[in-house]
Amino acid sequence: MTLIDIVVRGNERIERATIENYLSVQPGDTLTDAKIDESLKTLFATGLFDDVRVERDGQTLVVTVVENPIINRVAFEGNDRITDDVLNQEIQLAPRTVFTRARVQAAVTRILDIYRSAGRFGAAVEPKIIELDQNRVDLVFEIKEGPLTRVGGISFIGNENFSDSALRGAIQTKESAWYRFFTTDDTYDPDRLAYDQELLRRYYTSRGYAQFEVRSAVAELSPDGRNFFITFTVDEGELFQFGDIEVTSNVRDVQAEELQALLIPTAGDTYDSSEIERTIDDLTDRLSVLGYAFTRVNPIQRVDEENRTVSVNFAVDEGPRVYVERIDVRGNVRTLDRVIRREFRLAEGDAFNADLLRRSEQRIRALGFFDKVTINTTQGSAPDKVVIAVDVVERSTGELSFGAGYSTSDGVLGDIRLRERNLLGRGQDLDAQFTFSGRRQDIGLGFTEPYFMDRDLAVGFDLFSRETDYQDESSFDERNIGGTIRANYPLTENWRHGVRYTLRNDKIFDVAEDSSPYIRDEEGDRTSSIIGQTFTYDTRDDRFLPNEGMLFRYDMDLAGLGGDNQWFKQELRADWYYSLLPDVVLNLGASGGYIFGFGGEDVHLSDRFFIGGSGFRGFEFAGIGPRDVNFDDSLGGNLYYVGTAEMRFPLGLPNELRIYGRGFAQAGTLTDIDASGPGLEDSGSLRASAGFGISWISPLGPLAVDFALPFAKEDYDQTEEFRVSFGTRF
Repeated sequence: MTLIDIVVRGNERIERATIENYLSVQPGDTLTDAKIDESLKTLFATGLFDDVRVERDGQTLVVTVVENPIINRVAFEGNDRITDDVLNQEIQLAPRTVFTRARVQAAVTRILDIYRSAGRFGAAVEPKIIELDQNRVDLVFEIKEGPLTRVGGISFIGNENFSDSALRGAIQTKESAWYRFFTTDDTYDPDRLAYDQELLRRYYTSRGYAQFEVRSAVAELSPDGRNFFITFTVDEGELFQFGDIEVTSNVRDVQAEELQALLIPTAGDTYDSSEIERTIDDLTDRLSVLGYAFTRVNPIQRVDEENRTVSVNFAVDEGPRVYVERIDVRGNVRTLDRVIRREFRLAEGDAFNADLLRRSEQRIRALGFFDKVTINTTQGSAPDKVVIAVDVVERSTGELSFGAGYSTSDGVLGDIRLRERNLLGRGQDLDAQFTFSGRRQDIGLGFTEPYFMDRDLAVGFDLFSRETDYQDESSFDERNIGGTIRANYPLTENWRHGVRYTLRNDKIFDVAEDSSPYIRDEEGDRTSSIIGQTFTYDTRDDRFLPNEGMLFRYDMDLAGLGGDNQWFKQELRADWYYSLLPDVVLNLGASGGYIFGFGGEDVHLSDRFFIGGSGFRGFEFAGIGPRDVNFDDSLGGNLYYVGTAEMRFPLGLPNELRIYGRGFAQAGTLTDIDASGPGLEDSGSLRASAGFGISWISPLGPLAVDFALPFAKEDYDQTEEFRVSFGTRF
């Protein structure tokens, strides 16, 4: 039968022509049941209609539709923990879109997924549909968030060589405890549970169990819906050792013998998968330095179950030599492109080098301007070209902050700071600060241009006004007012050199009547005109809590180009950090300084060294060195040196608490003064102390408590066995 006409009924918003276009048959076509059925399915699949009927009336096709409503408004009720904006972005329902029950159910499922990922498995969502005129609806999701579903317990089955507590420390998910109020690791997350299985595998395979497997990981919800109890069933397998370790190279001009020294595993040692991974990284880095990008290192492992050995052949396959075609920077709205590009160790047209690319990413992260930095490489316009894409997510770089803290030396202290670390998106740093405590008031203003004249040359200035109360130590107050112009630049990747000029006025005032005559002679103000330079070498892996690396700093200052003072000063600091075991770090440090006057000038009180406090534990600040014993006033010295040996170690507490123990010993002295007379004691003898301490990197700031016992000292030294410091910024 031939179709003559099509009649459409029930459509209000949707044009007749639009509906006819979805039909599988048109006037003049042969009308069959199969085409009617296909048309019906197609119309339903559009999602535009709540009901569709397609009927034959002689040679006329009658299509009757009931249109789905249009969403007028989407609202959420009861959602205190997750904002409307987050939910709106996830459910993909918006005003003026077509309402369907399938899409609403999908939205309900997505909302529940969001709450479950936030640890609320008891959440419930009920959609309410409010019908309006003109075939519109308001859609309201009524949400009952429910309590946080925490991890009530974690247990292991099949572990014979490692205790449950050791394995709990190896995974990220933690059992709920009162002190975990700053973390979400004790809420149940299925994705984290999958990651925990990988962490368990790494834990065992890095300790010799090459055939370790996680048989199952089961999370059971308690009847009250508040706690999950997780059980891991593991098969540890046998302990293996490394067998033969070799490398084969398919890279032209690179012989296997050249790579042999990079192999970390040693035959006969306990099998350690982390050594295999580090070897792959080292081999890849070495080849990338030679310009071979995307080189593949395949560790072929041969397991000998009878002898319980694993032999490894690191097969290196050659990749093409490629060049950087283009560097794309994306996501920076405020920060200028050049601020990011100048941190790159690679330039467009250079041979690709994975090591330099990683270093570039580290430098961009170190700027502190971005919450997230991701660098990816893609194929360029030719097989030998690569495009580097840098995606960044900017963070706020301006801050108005208020700080509070306490230290044994300064007492309660606070500060107010206004800082912009990325001024106008140019990477410039503007910093204004006011610090006040029971003994110190400090006002400062600083500015730094990190790339002066588009060169890797940081130029800036500092203005300062500082007033310090030394009444307890030396019966006087001191005020320092001045400014510094400075510049520093890299000599190598880890060496930097800085130069500076400082003009400073120092005033000694409020000298007590019963103070030392050596102090009274210093009363008044003097001006210093100082030029200086600094050499710094820094390879520490972390500036705040280093595990390995070295810091070396040498300062040299000369006063005498104008002003009232003429002296030459040198200071040296060296610290070496070495990780003996995971989280057990040895620090060996040394510092020293010497200042002497010339042109007939002595070194005055404001320029001498004062040692003690946090720099030499066991003694008060200014507690050692030359002293007028008749008035018990510290006079400072021209020469000091201090050596430190410290061991940082875990206390067996959960890692996320970040609480560490420290054992330390220090030895040194402060001596030499341009004065002599009655009551002045300056033995120059060696002082020494030893003790222990606890450090807590708390969410509110670092807290350090030290107990030190001086065991080599002079009778006139001022000791301090207990010391505490705490600081925070908010």
